[in-house]
Amino acid sequence: MLSRLSRPRVLALCALPVLALFGTAALAPLPFTLARPGVTADVLGKDDGRPVITITGAETRPTDGQLRMTTILATGPKADVRIGEVFDSWFRTDRAVMPRDAVYPTGGSEKEIEKHNLDDMKESQNVAVDAALNYLDREPGSMRVEVDLGDIGGPSAGLFLSLGIIDKLDGNGSGGGLTGGRTIAGTGTITADGEVGAVGGVSMKVQGAHRDGASVFLVPKAECRQAEAEAPDGLRIVPVSTLKDAVGSLKALESGGKVPSC
Repeated sequence: MLSRLSRPRVLALCALPVLALFGTAALAPLPFTLARPGVTADVLGKDDGRPVITITGAETRPTDGQLRMTTILATGPKADVRIGEVFDSWFRTDRAVMPRDAVYPTGGSEKEIEKHNLDDMKESQNVAVDAALNYLDREPGSMRVEVDLGDIGGPSAGLFLSLGIIDKLDGNGSGGGLTGGRTIAGTGTITADGEVGAVGGVSMKVQGAHRDGASVFLVPKAECRQAEAEAPDGLRIVPVSTLKDAVGSLKALESGGKVPSC
């Protein structure tokens, strides 16, 4: 004969599978990547003791201020991310939780992904040179432009590499520099005809920019609201759609002209 269970005992027994499920979830790896602000690098200066941009075969001008490209630092594609880490990162302003597939869409091993990102950066460097020379109406074969950002991967430095080349060759076109002595940071891909593309991770990049002294952050227009929502006090967010927009905004900052906002 079966005995009738009391209500508390029934609830306790029913809770056991639920607790077991949560316990399993706490131990199981989750399909997320955790990100935080990464390094920034001044494309007008040096990275690890080497000039980021070297131009030979054409006259260059001295520059002031800084043009800092930004990065994020993310857990690897095979990293075991646990639920406790996700909760911790979710409630921190200096961390982000992103779907792993969004950060590593190509899949593969860590070495394969690293190679893919470095290939993207190399291609981005070549395109950035073309975009800058096209903007300046310079012939591609009239000079040699070399870019060295070490082991930083991905295409998101394209816009700032183009701006750095323009600043070294032409400045603001009127004898001054593009930065006006400021520390300008930002992100964005670039095409040879000067179109700026979205990159992701801007909520972390604005924090890295502010940490490293930037007062202005150039961001692809499509990501302006996101950057503005996460920007620390004192960091001005400026949306850009093209290389021409970016140069125009930097000139306007110096001259006191109208600068776009979100």
